[in-house]
Amino acid sequence: MRQTLGVLGFALCLNMTVHSVTALAADAGNQDFAKGENLLKNKQYAEARVALEAGIMKSPSNVQAHFNLAEACRGLAAWDCAEEHYETALHLDAKSRITGTREPRLSKMKVWQSLEEVTAWRLLEKAKGLIASGRAQPDKMKQAEEALDGANELGLTNEQQAVYQQLEANFPGRRATGSPDNLQPDRSAGEAFQTDPRDVPMALVSAGEFTMGSTLKADEKPVHRVYLDAFSMDKYHVTVGQYAKYLEATGTEAPPEWDIMNQPRHQKRPVVNVSWSDAATYCKWAGKRLPTEAEWEKAARGTDARLYPWGNEPPTRLHANFGKKQWASHMALVPVGMFEMGKSPYGIYDMAGNAWEWVNDWYDHDYYKKSPMKNPQGPATGKSKVVRGGNWLYVQEFLRASFRFNADPSGRQFGYGFRCAKSS
Repeated sequence: MRQTLGVLGFALCLNMTVHSVTALAADAGNQDFAKGENLLKNKQYAEARVALEAGIMKSPSNVQAHFNLAEACRGLAAWDCAEEHYETALHLDAKSRITGTREPRLSKMKVWQSLEEVTAWRLLEKAKGLIASGRAQPDKMKQAEEALDGANELGLTNEQQAVYQQLEANFPGRRATGSPDNLQPDRSAGEAFQTDPRDVPMALVSAGEFTMGSTLKADEKPVHRVYLDAFSMDKYHVTVGQYAKYLEATGTEAPPEWDIMNQPRHQKRPVVNVSWSDAATYCKWAGKRLPTEAEWEKAARGTDARLYPWGNEPPTRLHANFGKKQWASHMALVPVGMFEMGKSPYGIYDMAGNAWEWVNDWYDHDYYKKSPMKNPQGPATGKSKVVRGGNWLYVQEFLRASFRFNADPSGRQFGYGFRCAKSS
């Protein structure tokens, strides 16, 4: 008994010690945070950054501290640092809302706008460096063009626009790809994206076999070979701007939250909140159709059984838009066509992340066990439809090219969008 009480006493003392150390660290962090905030108000950005980083080392979950550190880094033009801490602040803010803690709430719209602004600055700086070091190197100049296009897609402030135009002068005769109406899916050919949403760039997927499914998830088994006739797939998600033209032309009822989506800064982002029927009807209006599940997977992964559209390398921020926590009034999505490194083997953009994509098929957990080997069309009936590709919200497993997800076809969710296909 005496031994048991001794052990309990030691455990209690140890627990009190741990809590005391944690409390002291938090207090020390708060002192650094207060100091950093005052320095930030006085625009002493370097000193504020040092103080805030010291505080975060002691107390890493303070939402406001990460936001303030992002602001300090922004003042120092340390764009990578600013991006990292704006994103961390958003993540921690979302977590605190879920757990109900009494952390100060951030204005998500303000943070998202700041995040996009510093990302655009980072891309402009990247382009500037590539141009300075790579005038005689075509690969670096191409990377510089891609960085410029990425910055322009995010929307530029007046100051950024001036820098952008100076850098653009290094590419005489180049047509900027700053909006979905001007996207150039094949820059070498100079093919322009047409203003009519029914006439958009498509990628040809040639006839032949590919490997479908995987051993990583029960409904992706068995791995099997499938033959598909040739077809074409939209290179980009259908955007808000394109969907707006469709609504205007047809008088169709707008999806939920349309007044939020249909803002000037969102015209280049994927349209979401659309049901399966909404997507299928749009594609029919455009003279196309939704892709089958098999067509979608082949367009995403090609014929070499890769894990992701770009290959087997795990997803990063250079490949796809994913891992965000809040829709944030459509700011969680990014403009289409930004991720050059994330393209599929057929040159199709954003087949992982950004927005789930409706496909034509009904969902059946065991369909692959009985699926035909040629041009499978999915089950004849079902209760849910298949969506593919993951979106801005979910973790990297959902970005695998073989990953299957089922959804209520009448559902209109913040993460559900689409692209169209066409038989060749």
